Amino acid sequence: MSNKKLHLVSLGCTKNLVDSEVMLGRLREYEISDNSNEADVIIVNTCGFIDAAKEESINTILNLHEERKKDSLLVMSGCLSERYKEELQRDLPEIDIFTGVGDYEQIDKLIAQKKGAVFSPEVYLANENSDRVITGSNTHAYIKMAEGCNQNCSFCAIPSFKGRLHSRTIESIVKEIKALVSKGFYEFSFISQDSSSFGRDMGLKDGLIDVIKAIEAIDGVKVARILYLYPSTTSFELIDTIAESKIFQTYYDMPIQQIDDSMLKVMRRGFGEKKTIELLERMKSKPNAFIRTSIIAGHPGESDKAFDRVCKFMREFKFDRFNVFQYSNEETTPAFTMKPIEDKVIEERVEILEEIAQETTQHSLQNMIGQTIDVILEGESDEHEYILSARPTLWAKDIDGDILINDTSDLPIRFGDLYQAKITSIAGDRLLATLVK
Repeated sequence: MSNKKLHLVSLGCTKNLVDSEVMLGRLREYEISDNSNEADVIIVNTCGFIDAAKEESINTILNLHEERKKDSLLVMSGCLSERYKEELQRDLPEIDIFTGVGDYEQIDKLIAQKKGAVFSPEVYLANENSDRVITGSNTHAYIKMAEGCNQNCSFCAIPSFKGRLHSRTIESIVKEIKALVSKGFYEFSFISQDSSSFGRDMGLKDGLIDVIKAIEAIDGVKVARILYLYPSTTSFELIDTIAESKIFQTYYDMPIQQIDDSMLKVMRRGFGEKKTIELLERMKSKPNAFIRTSIIAGHPGESDKAFDRVCKFMREFKFDRFNVFQYSNEETTPAFTMKPIEDKVIEERVEILEEIAQETTQHSLQNMIGQTIDVILEGESDEHEYILSARPTLWAKDIDGDILINDTSDLPIRFGDLYQAKITSIAGDRLLATLVK
């Protein structure tokens, strides 16, 4: 056994995380180290989505370079290096190996060569044979169903470097889940750029419904959820199938980005206000539904009237959670050439929306008081060693937070197991609960 050490930083989304886990699988002979200055190989899997993410990627790399030991290898992979491959190779002599979004399974070979740049024309999509190292949990795994995207949103650069929709076969997904269940995993989050379009490139009309049915037939899957639905490819039938499933949580994560009709057209969202609201109302009508979305503030062309419209809607609809993104002007996108809104105005709009987001989250939490729900016990809380952290099965891992268990009712405690908990009260922005016998 060699004692070579590896330090890996995965930035950006959970889709990136899956690719990082594939690299860890290829580099099993390395010992994983949290300490970058003792690592022989440092990999930063970058995000290239918006300005803030790009900045974080570059800063992370430069900071790691400052501290790294002599003769170590610094590797830059992922979306940012794919998107700006020429510029980065020219401007970042600190990097030893450049690679993009096509070569995660070749990472061991690239490192063996010690220098250079490799960018395959195809975007890599993990399948059931990618021997990945799942991080962050022994019971939950992200499952990437597809890469790329066929939508043409005005603000999004992703199709420019991730290409068109490319789905895995359902058979491949089923094989991966079965293999993970045999290792003790029972909770799965299904992800892709636009999950509701799954299978359209393979001629499937309702591919995501087919996935749900296939996963429900697998013994040992206890909890599942789907992330990132897209309005114009989400059908009433899909919403109903999710709600009726005993395994898939009634969890709807559909980024709407805006609600004003004129803005949705400018943003090329493929669906107007009326139909988007119909979908959301259908979701809301389901018992115990959890609805999450995101909004972009300050897209070019967003008038005061359009902004007021989205604020009013967000206040009234009461999403369980929503994220606010400050519009980021990305070259290669249609919005790039439009007349921008002043930064100061955008920042004010972000602040207003974030305040509404806090109010609606608080409202969602208050509504849970008194309920008895299924939870996964995750470990000791950051509050106190005697207070435990649990996550409702309805909430997405790493995204929707946790609740605090301050009374275990003397039940035997095993982290990673499922329990029932009764929500008793709220302290600040966290719910308190008692485990139920």
